[in-house]
Amino acid sequence: MLQPKPTIGKLVRCAHGGINYNELETLGIPPEIILDFSVSCNPFGPPPGIREALGNTAIDCYPDSESSELRQSLARKLNIGSDNLIIGSGSTELIRLVAIAYFGPGDLALIPQPTYGEYEVACHLVDAQVLKQPMLKEATFQLNTAETVGLIQRHQPKGIFLCNPNNPTGQYLTEEKVKHIMSIAKDSLVILDEAYIAFTESAWTSSDLVNQGNLVILRSMTKDYALAGLRLGYAIAAEPVISVLKRAQPPWNVNAIAQKAGVLALNADDYLEKSKVKIQEAKGFLLRELTCLGLSPLPSQTNFFLVEVGNAAKFRLALLKKGILVRDCTSFGLPDYIRLAPRTLPECQKLIEAIKETRVYSHAC
Repeated sequence: MLQPKPTIGKLVRCAHGGINYNELETLGIPPEIILDFSVSCNPFGPPPGIREALGNTAIDCYPDSESSELRQSLARKLNIGSDNLIIGSGSTELIRLVAIAYFGPGDLALIPQPTYGEYEVACHLVDAQVLKQPMLKEATFQLNTAETVGLIQRHQPKGIFLCNPNNPTGQYLTEEKVKHIMSIAKDSLVILDEAYIAFTESAWTSSDLVNQGNLVILRSMTKDYALAGLRLGYAIAAEPVISVLKRAQPPWNVNAIAQKAGVLALNADDYLEKSKVKIQEAKGFLLRELTCLGLSPLPSQTNFFLVEVGNAAKFRLALLKKGILVRDCTSFGLPDYIRLAPRTLPECQKLIEAIKETRVYSHAC
């Protein structure tokens, strides 16, 4: 049988959160009963009216390859030029698009660890090499940016991936630290993944930096507006960078329903702010209750956080059998940790009750 090129033969698929339907079938658990705390999407569903409006979207024609209406709506919302935007079928497609357009065999990409696994997959797809920088594990998995700068100076990587806030740790780099890295990495492409920026506390405006260096900012409308089933994301960059990405972009990459949903979501006034307030309330509840159970959730600046539980795979399976899904962080190199993303307050209460039934804790409160 014809074999793939060696790069593909050695490729390992990235693990993700979300429901594994084959697993549920094996366990005899109906997927519709699952409360999914493993994905960090807006738990309050799409903005009102989107589902009804999508019924009128034409699906008998090819979608607009430029996603023009959505791109122009985003440009107005973000107060940037439409030439600074490219729309993708989720931000993960754009990660691969960046790798295809800019990296090749022998090129080096710096990727701090632990982080989103698709950066490494994208690099391996184009036979680029990966340099991993471990984050400090002492308490909050902070990135040692002085070490980052040293690695950039020594190795001169072609690309630098910064997940900000970082998945799965929830740590958020300041504007000063990102600017400092960019000032050192003048010959590198910095990919600043802001998939969770909409739910981040005291977020700074990164789009002001796109014309100051080789920078691509990635964002996810999938997570912001609860559109995971449609897949929708975008990248912000200087016009020359966007032009390069467009050359590698597949035609019709964003389906017509996703494009329409994006436009409608952007017009949903106050939806994100109201969601953020409720998510923060639910997060605060989980942090307090988990601490009372004798667990130690790690500080986080966004809508998810790590919890050290001992054997994460065992902990996940015990909860799954009760209809609750959490993210086992073994694939991040953290087999003792789970990642939790708050859902509605009543659902968070169900999670706490399930944990109480699953394990014995010292009740400190």
